[in-house]
Formats: sequence, structure tokens, C-alpha cells
Amino acid sequence: MASANNILVVGSSNTDMIIKLKRIPRPGETILGGDFLTAQGGKGANQAVGAARAGGHVTFLARLGKDVLGDQALAAFKRDGIDVRHVLRDPAQPSGVALIFVARDGENSIAVASGANARLSSADVRRAGKAFADAGIVLMQLETPLPAVEAAARMVADAGAAVILNPAPARPLSNKLLKLVSILTPNETEAESLTGIKVDSVSGAARAAAALRKRGARSVVVTLGARGAFIASEDGEELVAGFKVKVADTTAAGDIFNGALAVALAEKKPLRGAVLFANAAAAISVTRMGAQPSAPARAEIDAWLAAKRVGWNFEGVG
Repeated sequence: MASANNILVVGSSNTDMIIKLKRIPRPGETILGGDFLTAQGGKGANQAVGAARAGGHVTFLARLGKDVLGDQALAAFKRDGIDVRHVLRDPAQPSGVALIFVARDGENSIAVASGANARLSSADVRRAGKAFADAGIVLMQLETPLPAVEAAARMVADAGAAVILNPAPARPLSNKLLKLVSILTPNETEAESLTGIKVDSVSGAARAAAALRKRGARSVVVTLGARGAFIASEDGEELVAGFKVKVADTTAAGDIFNGALAVALAEKKPLRGAVLFANAAAAISVTRMGAQPSAPARAEIDAWLAAKRVGWNFEGVG
């Protein structure tokens, strides 16, 4: 039986290989003197870890290679208390890898070799039927094949759970899929790609969100980086302000936002309060290097909001 407290994340898992540089190299340019580190990543895995650390009961559906990187990823999920019974091992493809340049100002440039992620199938989704039946919220992204995402959305509709779709990386989406989405969470670039509307201001975000709701998404949350997030739902429209921080690395900030958003909604918080909670989680994450290493624990998020005198449980300032 579905429980609103159970979060199922369907998506990708990568190992991130990161080089910190003074700036992102231009085409054909080599920059020396960088610092190298590795971290667990992949949008699906980042969101699963972000949700688990924020206090969620998380199950992950994904594909890893039968290799050392896959072994390391699986062990990391288990350490974070994630249910990995539906993490599949693929003997034909390696685990996904992302190569990431991070500039001194925190901006990044990323290239991904999808590996086993590209073989997550509709059949894999259907075989995980019990995980969908048990979930109150299903969180997905677009680093895995679209047929698997569409199959998962249909299964969620049958199970009566809520769908959060983070449309990243951006690609064309059908109205049929959008009509199955409870909350769509694009950033500025993704919202513009999906609608053709320039999103360089709050008014642009409002126009794009309205267009996406018209196409079928019940609610839209456009993430705007440090400015916060713009909400459009049947209850109205509102900008929920973000938090000013010193940025170390923006990698996975959107993933941490989505994971925390799922947790707050699973706890029956109203959308504005859930977005405020997610803004805080994302703000903490950008002060740290790496994708999953940047995901804050629940106690850190609560302490952050308390220090800011924000009562997110009550949708306002305390």
C-alpha cells in the first residue's frame, strides 16, 4: 500500500571526475594547475541521496555497470540508508561517468558518458511494480531513456502517487507526459527550452510556468539560482526567495533542491514551505564541492532555517 512518506527515485547514477580550475577552458584550450577529485553523482542518484539525507524514506531504481565504479556507488547508497533492491547491474555496459570542470566562481561545465544509465528500460520499470505501489512520491529526471520515464509516469498514475519531474537535461516532452506530472521543476534554461519563452527574469519565469501548466503540468516550480524559485499552481503564483551564500560549486544544486522538495512534500508541507526548505538545502550544497558530498543532512537544513529565522513549517518568516 502506498505511503506518502515513501519516495521512489527513478534515474541515473554516475561517478563524477572533477577538476577545479580558475575558469572553464575554451574550445581547444588546455589549462594547467587544477585540483582533481572524484565523487558520486548522476542526477537520479544525487536526488536520491539528497532526499535520504534530508530525512526521506528513499528507494532508488537505476542501472549500474558490473564494475568497480558500480560497486562503489552501490555501497554509498547503502551507507545513506537508501533501499537498493531495484538498482540493477548491467553486464554489458560500464557505470556512468561525468567529467566536470568547476571554475573559481563555482560555475561548471559537464560531459557525461551514460553507460548503463542509457539501458534503463520500460521493462525495468514495470518489473519494479511494488516500488511504485509503495511510493507516495516518485521523483524523476531525464538522464535515462524517455520511454522509461514515460512508463514510470504511467505507473505512478495507476498507483495514485505524485510525480515530480525535473526536466534535466532538457529535451522535448509530450503533453501526454506533462499531464501525468504533479510538479515540474525546470531551471531557467530548461523552462526556456520547453516553452521558447526567454526566462531571464521573474516575469519570464511566470510566463514559462503558465505555458507549461497550460500544456498539462499541474504545478510548476522554476528554479532561479540565488534568486530562489518561482511557483505556479492552482493556488496562485509566487517567488520564494533564495539565500545568499559564498558559492564553491553549483554542481547538483538543482538535484539537492529536488530531493529536499520531495521530502517536504512527503511530510505534507504545503508547496511554498516545501520550496523554502528545498531552497535552504540547495544553498547549503553550493558552499561545498562535489555532487553527493554536498548534500546536507536534515539537522543542517533545520538549523540553517532556524538561523535565518525562517519558519518553513508555517510557510513564513518566524
